[in-house]
Amino acid sequence: MSYLASAALQGAVYQCLRADPTLRDLVGDAIYDALPIDPPGGVYVSLGPEEVRGVFDSGGSVARHDFVISVLAGTDQGAGFRAVKEVAVAVSAALEGAELVTDTGRLAGLWLLRARARRVENGAARRVDLTFRALMDLV
Repeated sequence: MSYLASAALQGAVYQCLRADPTLRDLVGDAIYDALPIDPPGGVYVSLGPEEVRGVFDSGGSVARHDFVISVLAGTDQGAGFRAVKEVAVAVSAALEGAELVTDTGRLAGLWLLRARARRVENGAARRVDLTFRALMDLV
C-alpha cells in the first residue's frame, strides 16, 4: 500500500470540478479544497476526508482511496434540499467517467459509493456528502 498518490489525486479531482461548466454555472468559484475562515454564503462544494487502503490481491501496487466531497448550503438558502442535490448531481456527473490525469500513478477506476443528504445546524442548513472510491495504480 502507498499513500504516494493522495495529493496528486486530490489535485486532479479539484481541477476536474473547477473545470466543469455545469458545476461552474451552479456554484461559480465556490469549490474549496480548504474552506475560507468565514463560511461562504449560498451553496458550495468542499473536498473532505479521505481514507486510503492497499489492495493486496491486485498483483501490483494499488491503493484504494475513499474520499468525501460535500455540498453544503447555509441557513440563508431556505428550507429545501433541491439546490444542494442539484449541485451534488453535477459533482457526481463531473467525476463519473472522468479521465483524471495525475503526476503520480494512474487512475484505474473512479465511482460513487454512496451519498447522504441531511439537515445540519439544528435543521436550518442542508448538506450532501458524496463518497467516491478511486483505485490508483502506482506501477
